[in-house]
Parts: sequence; C-alpha cells; structure tokens
Amino acid sequence: MYSYEDRMRAVQLYIKLGKHVKATIRQLGYPAKNALKHWCREYERGHDLLAGYARTKQRYSDEQKGIAVEHYLSHGRCLAWTMKALGYPCRRRTILKA
Repeated sequence: MYSYEDRMRAVQLYIKLGKHVKATIRQLGYPAKNALKHWCREYERGHDLLAGYARTKQRYSDEQKGIAVEHYLSHGRCLAWTMKALGYPCRRRTILKA
C-alpha cells in the first residue's frame, strides 16, 4: 500500500504528463496502471484522495481459514478435496465471479 503522499505525487505527475500512464510509471517506478487510474478518478471526483484505505469485509473468518489449512495439510494436500469437504465454492465459480 502506498502512503497518501505517494499516491498524491503519482496523481499530480500523471496529470502533469498529460495522463500518460506508462510515462508516469516509468518515472516513479510505481504504481500499477489500474491503481493509478483509480487514484486519478478518485482525485477528479473530490479534488483530493482518501487519507487511508477502506478494507472490504473478509469472505472467510480467520477461524474458517485455519480449519481449511489444517484440513488441506492433513488430508493429502488436495485443494479440490478440501474445498469439497468444507463446502467452499469451486475454483471455477470463484474465478467467474471475480
């Protein structure tokens, strides 16, 4: 994650360079192009960036993750078997939702 100052520096340089993503990333060495575009949209909406990041709600609790890891390690390290045994959605559905 980047600090407020790093994100603001990137957005200001991006605008100064005529909104050329590659030139901005080449000069700064960060961020990814989609992050830069997102920060720019956020800046243009409110003429400022949020001070921090808003975390999204976790899909699985830490307890559920621990149970899944324990099952995976103790039952032959088979991801498909672990997902089926614990009732988690298959990888195909997960990829299609994202």
